[in-house]
Amino acid sequence: MTRPDGLADQAARDAIRNDLDDTLFVEAAAGTGKTTALTGRIVEVLRQGPDTLEDIVAVTFTEKAAGEMKLRLRAAIEAARLDEEDEGARRRLAGALGHLELAHIGTIHGFCADLLRERPIEAGVDPAFRVVADDEAGRLLDGAFEGWFEGALADPGPGVRRALRRHYPRNSGGPRAALRAAVGSLVEQRDFDAPWSSPEWDREAELDRAFDLLRELAAFAPLASRPDDFLTQNLRHVERGVREIERREKTRGRDYDYLEAWLRSFVRARWRGWFWRGFRSRDFGAGLAKADVVARRDEVRAQVEEVLQTADADLAAHLRDELWPVTERYERAKRRDGCLDFVDLLLRARDLLRDDAEIRTHYRQRFTRFFVDEFQDTDPLQVEILLLLCGEDPREMRPERIVPAKGKLFIVGDPKQSIYRFRRADVMLYERTRRRLEAADARVLHLSTSFRSQPRLQAAVNGAFATRMEANEDGSQAAYVPLSPFRADTGGQPALIALPVPAPYGRFGKVRGIDIEESLPVAVGEMVRWLIRESGWVVTERESPEDPVPVQARHICLLFRRFQKWGEDVTRPYVRALEARAVPHVLVGGRSYHDREEVLAVRNALTAIEWPDDRLAVYAALRGPLFSLGDRALFEFGVDVGPLHPLAGWTPDGGNGGNGQAEGGAALKSELRDVATVLGLLGDLHRHRNRRPIPETVRRLLSAARAHAGIAIWPTGEQALANVLRLVDRARAFERRGSPSFRAFLDRLDEEAERGQSEEAPIVEEGTEGVRMMTVHKAKGLEFPVVILADMTCPAAHDPPSRYVDPARRLWAQRLCRATPRDIVDNAEVERRREMAEADRLAYVAATRARDLLVVPALGDGRDGRGGFSGEDGEWWLESLNPAVYPPRGARRRPSSAEGLGAPAFRDESVLDRPDGKGGQRPTPGDSVAPGLHTAEAGTDVVWWDPAALDLDADPRAGDRQRRLLEVESEEQPTLDVEAGRGAHREWQASRAARLKAGGRRTMSVTTAGAVARRAAEAIEAGDAPGSDTRVAWIDVPRPETDGQDGAGRPGGGRFGDLLHRILAAAPLDADSGEVEALADTLGRTLGSPEAEIVAASALAARALEHEVLDRARAALASGPGAVQREVPVFDVDENAEPDRDRERGTAIVEGVADLAFREVTGSGPRWTVVDYKTDRRSAASRTEYEAQVACYVEAIERATGEPTQGIVLAL
Repeated sequence: MTRPDGLADQAARDAIRNDLDDTLFVEAAAGTGKTTALTGRIVEVLRQGPDTLEDIVAVTFTEKAAGEMKLRLRAAIEAARLDEEDEGARRRLAGALGHLELAHIGTIHGFCADLLRERPIEAGVDPAFRVVADDEAGRLLDGAFEGWFEGALADPGPGVRRALRRHYPRNSGGPRAALRAAVGSLVEQRDFDAPWSSPEWDREAELDRAFDLLRELAAFAPLASRPDDFLTQNLRHVERGVREIERREKTRGRDYDYLEAWLRSFVRARWRGWFWRGFRSRDFGAGLAKADVVARRDEVRAQVEEVLQTADADLAAHLRDELWPVTERYERAKRRDGCLDFVDLLLRARDLLRDDAEIRTHYRQRFTRFFVDEFQDTDPLQVEILLLLCGEDPREMRPERIVPAKGKLFIVGDPKQSIYRFRRADVMLYERTRRRLEAADARVLHLSTSFRSQPRLQAAVNGAFATRMEANEDGSQAAYVPLSPFRADTGGQPALIALPVPAPYGRFGKVRGIDIEESLPVAVGEMVRWLIRESGWVVTERESPEDPVPVQARHICLLFRRFQKWGEDVTRPYVRALEARAVPHVLVGGRSYHDREEVLAVRNALTAIEWPDDRLAVYAALRGPLFSLGDRALFEFGVDVGPLHPLAGWTPDGGNGGNGQAEGGAALKSELRDVATVLGLLGDLHRHRNRRPIPETVRRLLSAARAHAGIAIWPTGEQALANVLRLVDRARAFERRGSPSFRAFLDRLDEEAERGQSEEAPIVEEGTEGVRMMTVHKAKGLEFPVVILADMTCPAAHDPPSRYVDPARRLWAQRLCRATPRDIVDNAEVERRREMAEADRLAYVAATRARDLLVVPALGDGRDGRGGFSGEDGEWWLESLNPAVYPPRGARRRPSSAEGLGAPAFRDESVLDRPDGKGGQRPTPGDSVAPGLHTAEAGTDVVWWDPAALDLDADPRAGDRQRRLLEVESEEQPTLDVEAGRGAHREWQASRAARLKAGGRRTMSVTTAGAVARRAAEAIEAGDAPGSDTRVAWIDVPRPETDGQDGAGRPGGGRFGDLLHRILAAAPLDADSGEVEALADTLGRTLGSPEAEIVAASALAARALEHEVLDRARAALASGPGAVQREVPVFDVDENAEPDRDRERGTAIVEGVADLAFREVTGSGPRWTVVDYKTDRRSAASRTEYEAQVACYVEAIERATGEPTQGIVLAL
């Protein structure tokens, strides 16, 4: 429902639509319909003229968004054309529809590619260049890196040498992977070419000093009076490390690269006890106070850390300079292959427009208006390109001084949704651009009425972020604009739920992140199950907001800040929780592709095919889910039959040499024969792996294992099967690139697995059933009836920050090989503040994805539900929602009942387990939140759920369907009758075959009006049918003389007829000769018609538009919308169609396209006239056929409308 007093931002919406001569900068909050506002302004521009779609550029920042914009624009233009009363405006809108495919509506990268293709020589690119996708660009960069790396290993620079000596996490791929990742980062930011700051320091002296400090600290260890004290254990560890280095240096001397790497791993390893303070006694030993020893330990660690920080800064600067030549190799590789990546498109287009005044002036004059959507996602290059194209002064090329021409630039964005700093889109750039344009007389408007969320949810979001988001001087945070309501509130169920973590405490009685991460996914999975199967709640969908529907799995989305944590998949516990409850789900964009069970199973089998001597790979293939052979059968086979080796002579039919016997001549038992069959299959695939296409080998493996049917019955069968099929697609793509061998394909898969590159196969479509699981970045621009926020322990900001950017200096500094540059260290506080501001924006984007219900994880105990853990005191990413989630402290134990909102009965505890660290339970804290309906600090309602109301003990093994099909019966269960089952299966197969045959027999065919007309004409000529339909008239239009020749000598043929039909379909009925000629020229160039055909078609079309029949059609336009139809599809049913071998009944759908149909109101009532244009005048038989075709249209329209209809063949 709309507000009774209209929209709160109606004035801004009116200005967007009507003030076309103003440069507008629109800030549109989440769900306010910014794309609709943008397309509405485009439609108004087209309606008023003189600008056409070819003069307009509309850009957004994803292909999906661009496609949606084009569809919305088509619908908006069509609706405006039908409603328009002014004939000139209606004609302009109709012309826009015909030219929509020529419009520049797409991504900024696509627009830049078009510019470069128009001016390749001036831009210095290959005229036939192709744009490479990220994966192909990655392969080119891999080649450049490999060539550089070989030379670097032979003679490494100081940075590479030190990087190679460092220790890396177990799953990170080691120093080579770290260097490759560093190269990728530098290549992506190669337009930021400023060198990084390098500290001035004496490396060897500082490392000596750091080691001496540790040696001094180690001297305390023998003085301790209690060996079992934790502080003593920490010092003993230091002592052992120091002694180890001293022993090493006695034989090898001091190796400063090794010492630096050792210091870094030794001091920064938090699990070594650097935070231990020991027992509560005051004495340490030897007359030393424990507090003094702890203070000295912490001081030594801080001083060593300072040395390591300087070493990191020095290393990062060296690495940046030593790795930069790889970018030059990469550029040469792209030039050699004639390709550009996405960064090249922006760089080359920017350079072209900036450096060539003539080209810049040309495009400024050619494109009269620019419409920019999602402006908060732009990077500096994109902003510079847009400003270069919109400037008023043709000589000005400096972006900071460009003033856009009045009304030329329209920008819409939302700084509160700026969450892509890692992609160079910074809210500070947004704010600087807005302030600069505002100073140049641009108007800033705000859209605040959100059509998405219900009012109670909007109020909660406003309450959480109104005080959190405040504009600051440097522009690193956006000013908050409150959401205004539009929808009616849906009562009877909550809008905001706080889902407490059931067991947040560790064994020592402290709230720990690791315990939260173990407990929360189970609660989320059970909450999802309850919502779908027990709640009885309803939600609304975007397509039909007035029709509530019960909550289904596809209505729910789990949103994450990240998918990976230290190389581990964050989503896996949530997936297990959903699988345990048989809840369908879809992981969108997950990076755990190579960790999925089905992918590992296929990769293990492929490894066994390539390396049959790898006994572990062969065992994994046999024992894994593809073949599922038991340990007993494998052991018995190896002992009694022969080696578990694919090349031991086993054949795919289960025999050895074809006889199916064991070594002693006895026939194999069935389970052992299965082992032999699989070994024979692997051996056969091995022998032919380099003779067959790679995808064919994979396909044969899957077919032999019946993997498609087996995987489809898994709890997540749809996703698992899609992942397996994607592996086949990857093999096919690898083969197309001319890759050398089957082994090379496996090596590629191994590299991707090490880097965690591949995403899971995308299977999400509209209506696909399953809970969505995606990151906030993936969900931006989407909406869901129910949103559940997950992974609450994800830090709000990195420590230390991951990057520092200074666009004015062209500086982009970031960590390389785990080394932090000096530029980040010096600006750590500034960068941390920016990251915290972006964390608030991420939480805002996440919260505003929900239409009807938002579920936020929370902690019932502690400081606003937040307890420090493991020595950390940083914020988590959802803490900005606390004001809308937590009630005031004094009211936390006094909730109202939530049963009136459809919730079950609650207890009074939001935490199930509170260990005190001594084997007992601690009492309920006074500030613990009791389950029930609360009023949060923001003044809005929130329901705190009771974890005891959730069934948290679901069987985690698998879904019921898979267990019922695959589990072995217990002794108590009766054994199945195998033969009866086989007989039932054969009956089912026979029944299925019969149904497929019956279903494959057509009951109705589809034919064309032309085919029906040919048969009718043949019957008339043969005398088997009466003459032509009297309702159809033949009218000859006098032919014009063209180029001084008689009309009889004019061009002809299919292309000429097609051109003439297109002109008459697109030209306004009242078009003059000039408009017809312009249209003919455009369409003729599209079809590749020669000039003579274009001229002749233009003249003939103009003659047709002057005919009396078209005069009647023009007059019919005044009757209202729908009275005149052009190129209208016509369908009818022919009950007398000839049966064929696949069709038992003689019924056919007849389809065709009528060139023109119009409805006139005469003295005898309404009447339809169907006109068909014909450009060839052949025999009488052809004339009969044409008249029969129009008769089909007459019959169909008369039957559909119930009104008299006549037909005209207009022979041109």
